[in-house]
This record gives sequence, structure tokens and C-alpha cells, in this order.
Amino acid sequence: MKPMAIAILWILLAIPLTQAQEKYTYKNGDPNGIGKWYMGREIAHVMGYRGIKWLDRAEREEEENPNRLIRNMDIQRTDVIADIGAGSGYHVFKMAPKAKEGQVIAVDIQQEMLDAIQQKMNRKRFQNISLVKGSEQSVNLPANIVDKILMVDVYHEFNYPAEMIASIYLAMKPDAELYLIEYRGEDYSVPIKKVHKMTERQAVKEMEAAGFRLKENIDNLPWQHCMVFVKKQK
Repeated sequence: MKPMAIAILWILLAIPLTQAQEKYTYKNGDPNGIGKWYMGREIAHVMGYRGIKWLDRAEREEEENPNRLIRNMDIQRTDVIADIGAGSGYHVFKMAPKAKEGQVIAVDIQQEMLDAIQQKMNRKRFQNISLVKGSEQSVNLPANIVDKILMVDVYHEFNYPAEMIASIYLAMKPDAELYLIEYRGEDYSVPIKKVHKMTERQAVKEMEAAGFRLKENIDNLPWQHCMVFVKKQK
């Protein structure tokens, strides 16, 4: 092969790598972050399965009012809902009774979390809950399947937020809603570490880049944003 042709080939091969490098940047930041940045935001460390007791803590109702969150979602009997980063299944078991003729899909990348949900399913005998093991870059769901997506305090921990939100976009029906629940980064009184919080402005910036628009931010939770995103009309 001629030198010029070899040089062009190397340039073409380098383009995808360069684009991937430009999507994320790496630098020191918050001790609770991973040193990887996306659109000006440092990604937080993932909370491991050993923190599962914190997810089920008794104080959660007062601090987050999850029952009000579930009411915000206006769940219909036939809804197919995916809880991304479902953890211990705290919200899964609140949604399942409302989607009696639908399905609640618990997605998590940690098998230990899915095992914990399975144990609860065995005791409570729900028939409309399914488990899916996701990866760092995909929720591993079929296209055009869900009516609602729920992400509670998890998006800010995605190691690959652009790839993950792209896979979520594909899984959503055209009129589906994405409920992004994050501790309010604008509110210094919320006693959560900074890297584990998000501002509405930052969330909108990242979601718009993925093809979403903010439908509304339901401002009725004690510590969190309840941001509802839908697909932009093409």
C-alpha cells in the first residue's frame, strides 16, 4: 500500500477514537468523583450493593417522599415502566401494584441488587416485575417498549452517560416520559455531597444533547428535582 493511502487509512481509523475522547475529559476533581467529566459535570462514584440498607432506610419517606413521586408519575394500569438503577427495588414495589396490567422492569448493573429484588419478589409474589441486568453503556432493553422511565439519584453515577441515555431513548415509545430524579444542586441546604447532586440547568443541557426536552419540573419533593423529559419532536 502506498504511503499516502496508509496515512489516510490511519486518519479514518483515528476519527471514532478522537470523537470518544472529546466526549469525556479526565482531570482531578471532587474526592467523591471518578475524575471523569461530561459536559462540565464530574461523574460520581457508583454506590455499591453494600449500601443497600441506606436505600431502604426508614427516613427515606421523610427525606424524599417517594409516595408523592409515584403519584407524580400518574401510573396507568397498562404502563410498562423501567426503573433504571433500581437498586433494592424500593420504587419497583411501589409502582408494580399500580401497573397491574402492565410491567415494571428493574434494571441494574449489579447482580447483587437484582438478587435482592428477586428475594423480595419471591416473598411478595408479584407477577408483573421483571429483572434486566444492564451494562455501563446500555440498559439492555428492546426498542420502543416503555411508557415511562424512572431514574432516582442514579444518572449522575453513570460512567458513560451519553451512551446510557442513548440506549434509554431507543427503549422509549414516541410519547414516553422520562422521570429524572436528582438531589437539587442549586439548594445548599440539601445535605448531600455536591457531586451526587444536579442542577436543573445541567440536567437540561445533558438531556437536550440526547434528544430530549424538559416537559416540566414538578417542584413538590423535599430534596429532589422531579424533572419530566420527553423526546423532542423531529
